[in-house]
Amino acid sequence: MVTDPIADFLTRVRNAQMAGHRIVEIPASNLKKRMTEILYDQGYILKYKFEDDSKQGVIKIALKYDPQTRVPAIQSLERVSRPGLRQYSKPEDFRRVKNGLGIAIISTSKGVMTDKQAKASNVGGEVLCYIY
Repeated sequence: MVTDPIADFLTRVRNAQMAGHRIVEIPASNLKKRMTEILYDQGYILKYKFEDDSKQGVIKIALKYDPQTRVPAIQSLERVSRPGLRQYSKPEDFRRVKNGLGIAIISTSKGVMTDKQAKASNVGGEVLCYIY
């Protein structure tokens, strides 16, 4: 049993990129599905596919690399809020990630969204992770 499924999601993606894999499989949940959609919308992954099996389902993510240098599109995945110490923030207090080049994924009362979307909606929440 995994005690922190978001950290598990980020670690699986990070390890697959370091090993040079093209596809990574992750056990599915609604939160992980939404995080995957955000990564796709922001251009950090090539594509994704949600597959249902007899249990909880699987998310298959095709990782994105630079065609010439084979450098991963995601340089860093950093977990912010964790089960032992939750990190909440108001929209005016959101930190700029990598001087505006990265994104923060925020869990709000209106759903999981990026920091820019949360600021535009003027809603705060739990800062899940930073990605750049």
